[in-house]
Amino acid sequence: MKKIFYSLILTTVCSMITFDASGQFSFDCENGQHPVTGEDCVNTIITAVPFLRIVPDARSGAMGDVGIAISPDANAAHFNSSKLAFAEKDFGVSVTYTPWLRALGLQDVYLAYLTGYKQIDKLQTVNFGLRYFSLGSISFTDDNGQPLGDGRPNEFEINLGYSRQLTEKFAVGINGKFIYSNLASGQTLGDVEITPGTAGAADFSFTYKTPIQFSGNKTNLTVGLAVTNLGTKISYTNSINKDYIPANLGLGAAWEFQIDDYNSFTFAMDINKLLVPTPTNEDSDGNGILDYKEESMFSGVLQSFGDAPGGGAEELKELMYSIGVEYWYDKQFAVRAGYFTEHRSKGNRKFFTVGLGLKYNIFGLNFSYLVPTTNQRNPLDNTLRFSLLFDMDALSGSDDELPVN
Repeated sequence: MKKIFYSLILTTVCSMITFDASGQFSFDCENGQHPVTGEDCVNTIITAVPFLRIVPDARSGAMGDVGIAISPDANAAHFNSSKLAFAEKDFGVSVTYTPWLRALGLQDVYLAYLTGYKQIDKLQTVNFGLRYFSLGSISFTDDNGQPLGDGRPNEFEINLGYSRQLTEKFAVGINGKFIYSNLASGQTLGDVEITPGTAGAADFSFTYKTPIQFSGNKTNLTVGLAVTNLGTKISYTNSINKDYIPANLGLGAAWEFQIDDYNSFTFAMDINKLLVPTPTNEDSDGNGILDYKEESMFSGVLQSFGDAPGGGAEELKELMYSIGVEYWYDKQFAVRAGYFTEHRSKGNRKFFTVGLGLKYNIFGLNFSYLVPTTNQRNPLDNTLRFSLLFDMDALSGSDDELPVN
């Protein structure tokens, strides 16, 4: 099973490199619907390096993948680094390990994430992150099944960021990223040599946080907006036919209720949209490169808001929704749950998530578990993942109270 799975991975990689206008899409759609059945045509937006959009931490992973506006911790930079300007602690670090495709019996495919932040002063914070995705060991073969050697495909991202409060309630953030993807380096497809792909990207984010009195309870409302992975295209050959990376626009809100000194609830929701053109099979100049892939990065971002074959109705189907809830008792024990959904013609990912959080002294430990709600397999089906957080203020002997996060 393992060899079959990796053969499919390599086939997918090579297909992404070589697809032309005649082979990219085989469906016949009119305005996003099949002309005979009237059903929505499957037209999923495809990008290179999709590991950049994998939610890396177990806290958000337990809340339906929400994260743009929930209280800041060391994992905030993946969603919205600007909220780190509101961090209550001076220094924090997190390590997350996410098994991948364990339902298929694979033991060497995983995502590892190391991230943290450090306050410069009460208004400014810097953050860092390293994301590493291992695809395990692969035995490459040619079209006839003859062995071509072994490889260990892997991808990583290095992130550095800065956030600042502009007012007591408003903050901005920016991140810079270097992305490296080595899927089949050294192999050839026909006469084309496959090389590692590299790209650069940036994140821009904004957070507004304000206290609200609601039914006599102290509450905090946080709203966040983040544009992430806005960067150069990537290619695994010397071809000018390059692929988009998963630029994304996210809008999130979180409402935290402090019921009393021991109990608090947070309700959160995120809406995300990929800033990547919708795939079409048009090749107007006949050069073998699909028109939507010839757009520049900025042009592709603008085009992504109005290029779906089905018009505005299909554009709305490209939105992804996450909702989550978090309960804390005495700021030491947390219970979380959430739900994620996207339209069936745009990926059809739908799942519930649950999880727990514990804090003791300098350590915090989060767990999450994903429960699929469709027959479509998810790489995290029935998989337990965890994050370990370190409160460096507690390590230095600070008597400050741990934040609710």
